[in-house]
Amino acid sequence: MSLLYGILDLGYVAAENAESATAALLAGGADFVQLRAKGHPPAEIEALARRILPLCRAAGIPFIVNDHPAIAAIVDADGVHLGQDDGPLAPVRELLGPGKFIGRSTHAPEQARAALEEGFDYIGFGPLFPTPTKLGRPGIGLADLAAVQAEVGSRIPVFAIGGIKRANLPKVLAAGARNVVIVSDLLTAPDIAAATRDAKRLITGTADLSRPS
Repeated sequence: MSLLYGILDLGYVAAENAESATAALLAGGADFVQLRAKGHPPAEIEALARRILPLCRAAGIPFIVNDHPAIAAIVDADGVHLGQDDGPLAPVRELLGPGKFIGRSTHAPEQARAALEEGFDYIGFGPLFPTPTKLGRPGIGLADLAAVQAEVGSRIPVFAIGGIKRANLPKVLAAGARNVVIVSDLLTAPDIAAATRDAKRLITGTADLSRPS
């Protein structure tokens, strides 16, 4: 299976357009939607999550909150995504309860292996290329992608992330990626739904990811 992970990033979408952008990602075939609101107050993130969650539920697509396990728990999101510096898995799993997705950002093969061993449900692996979302962080390139996909991706989904656009997506897939995260290329497109559909066509064979037990 191959999955397209869409991120509603408030660095690219104004809060007042959150619902329309989410609806467009869903209409285009995104398999996950994450709310990422770096630097915004928790109360605002919670309010946005409550607006977006019903759209994802209606579409049958998991809704993930970035960085904020407490908000994910309060709104009953389908999961949370944690960075390398966001602490261990166990207390987050206890907070959210069973049946929730908990993902981890990883930037090197050893971090990917560590996330698998710790028990995360999926990982992001990147940034493959330099991206405005992570200013100042160089891309890690494609050299380790196939090995991480083979080793970790045989157990949990590995999502290639960072600077991926429709233009370079074929190269990323050829390098071994099966699942991808695309952010700015979708959110800044004149037609978000059409751009998402285009990306989804490129990663053929998409399927739903079963909810973890």
